[in-house]
Amino acid sequence: MSNTKYRYCLVATSIRSRLPLAVILSYLLSFFASSSGATTLYDQPSIEFQSLLCLKLHLTNTDGILATWKNDSHQFCDWSGVTCSKRNSSRVVALELESFDLDGQIPPCVANLTFLTRINLADNQLSGEIPRELGQLNKLQYLNLSSNKLRGKIPDTLSSCHQLQTVDLGSNILQGQVPTGGIFENASEVFIQGNQKLCASTQMLQVPLCNTNISKQRHNSNVVKTVVFTALPLVLLSCFALILLKKRKKVKQDVHQSCNDGKNFSYADLDKATNGFSSANMVGSGKYGSVYRGVFEFEQQVVAIKVFKLDQHGGPKSFLAECEALRNTRHRNLVSVITACSTFDPIGHEFKALILDYMPNGNLENWLHLNHITYGLNIQLSFASRITIAADIAAALDYLHNYCVPPIVHCDLKPSNVLIDDAMGARLGDFGLSKFLHSYSSSTINSSTSLAGPRGSIGYIAPEYGFGSKISTEGDVYSYGIIILEMLTGKRPTDGMFNDGMSLHKFVEKAFPHNIGKIIDPNIMPNLEDEQHYHETVRILSCITQLAKLGLSCSVEIPKDRPVMQEVYAEVVEIKETFLELQG
Repeated sequence: MSNTKYRYCLVATSIRSRLPLAVILSYLLSFFASSSGATTLYDQPSIEFQSLLCLKLHLTNTDGILATWKNDSHQFCDWSGVTCSKRNSSRVVALELESFDLDGQIPPCVANLTFLTRINLADNQLSGEIPRELGQLNKLQYLNLSSNKLRGKIPDTLSSCHQLQTVDLGSNILQGQVPTGGIFENASEVFIQGNQKLCASTQMLQVPLCNTNISKQRHNSNVVKTVVFTALPLVLLSCFALILLKKRKKVKQDVHQSCNDGKNFSYADLDKATNGFSSANMVGSGKYGSVYRGVFEFEQQVVAIKVFKLDQHGGPKSFLAECEALRNTRHRNLVSVITACSTFDPIGHEFKALILDYMPNGNLENWLHLNHITYGLNIQLSFASRITIAADIAAALDYLHNYCVPPIVHCDLKPSNVLIDDAMGARLGDFGLSKFLHSYSSSTINSSTSLAGPRGSIGYIAPEYGFGSKISTEGDVYSYGIIILEMLTGKRPTDGMFNDGMSLHKFVEKAFPHNIGKIIDPNIMPNLEDEQHYHETVRILSCITQLAKLGLSCSVEIPKDRPVMQEVYAEVVEIKETFLELQG
C-alpha cells in the first residue's frame, strides 16, 4: 500500500452543486492525512525530520548521545540537543550540541531547518569547512562553532543573516579574510580569536590586518620610479625608528577585554610572582587549570593566579566562560577577578591566566575533609561557621539566578569551588562551566545552552543532566542541597558507603527527623551525654534538623519539586538568625 500512487483531480462546481468546493477540499485534506501511502499537502515536519537525520549521518559520537536520534521516530523535538518552538512543535528553532564529543563535518542540509534561531556546536571535534548554505538561515540569531577543527574561509554568506546577533568561531583553523558587512560590523559580538591564519580589513576584530595590494598599474614608469626612490629613504628611516622604539618599550600584552580593568600583567610578571610557577606555590588544580599563590613585588599584593590548561580539550572555552561570567558580576560572596592575561610564553605557546583575589583560608573541601591532615591544625569547622558558609553560598546563587542579566547558572557547585576568606566567609569561584540563561523572544522559548553530556562533578551534578536535560537554575539548587548535607554529615556524596542504591540524600532522609543526631558530623555536635551542655545540644540539634530538611528539599530528584534559590536563601538566613539568637 505504501508504494501506491494516487492521482487527484478537483472539478469546478457551480454554486448550486450539492457538494460545494469547500466540502470537497475538506474531504481530500482529511484523506491525504489518513492515507498511509499518501503525502500530506504540507510536509514541513518531514523536511525537519530528514534534515536532522542528514546531520546525524555526517556526525559520529562515541558516547552514544545521539542514540535518541532514531530513524524510525518522528518525535524529533524530544531528541537530545534539539529544541522546537512552543508555538509550532514541528519547527526546530535550536540545535544545542555543545561538548557532545562529535566528529565529522557540518553538512549543508542544516540550512533546510529554516526556523533555526540558535546553532551551538562548540567544543567538539568537527572538521571540514563551514557550509555557505548557513547564510540562508534568515532567522538565525546565535551561531557558535568555536573550539573545533574547522578549516577554510568564513563564508561571506553569513553577513546576509540579518537577524544574527552573536558569532563565535574562535579556536579553529580558519584562514583568509574575515567577511565584511552584517554581523561582522559589530566587533563586540564577533569572536574569532584562536585562528592563527585569519586576517581582517579592520583592526576592530582583534586579528591581524590583511596585506592589501596597494600597487596600481603604472601609467608612467618614470613617475613610479621617482616615487619609489623618493619614498625608500623615508621607509628605511621609519623602520629604524620603529626598531629603536620597540627596544625601549615593553610589548603590551593582549589582555582579554572582558576581564581587564586596566592592569596589564605580562607573562614575565606572573612567572616572577609565582617563582616560575613553582609547585610550592600551587594551591589547587583542576581539569582546566591550576591555581598559584603569587606576590607582585611592585605592589606587595598577594593574589591567586589561575593558569588555564589550553592543551586540555575545553580549556580555552573555560577561560572565555570565566571572563564572560565574571565581567559584570559584583557581589561580596563571589571571588573577584582583578584582571586577565592572554599572551604567549617564551617558547611561543599560548598562555591565558586570571588574576583573582587570594583567599587565605583555602576552600570548603579542605575544611570539611583535609584540614587536619594537610595543615596539621587541630581546628574544626563549627556549626556556626558552617551555617554562615551555607548562607553565603545561598546569597551568591540568589544573586546569580535572580539579579544578573541574563541569569547565570554556575554548573559546577562543589566544596572545592567554595573559597574561604580571612573572615571565614564563603566566596563562590571557578566559573569555567557557567552558562547564561537565554530567552528566545521570537519563539517564546526560555531555555539555556544545552548540557553537553554530564557536566560538573560526580556526586554534585543534578541527576536530570545525565539524561540530557537543559541547564537550569534547578541544577544549582540540587548541588547546593548536596553541599548542605555534606556539611552536616561530614560525608562526601562519593563516599564508599553510598552504593547499591544508597546515596547521601537517602542516607539523611532515612534518619530524618528523629535519628538525625546519629548521623551528624561529631565535630559540630556536643556530647549528648554531657548534662552540662544538654540545652546547648538541643538548640543546635533543632537548627541542624531545619537545615537538613532544607538540604533534602533542595536535592530531590525531580527538578520542579525543588525550591527556587530566593526561597532557599530566605530559609537559610532565618535558620542562621534563629541559631545566633539561641547562642545569645
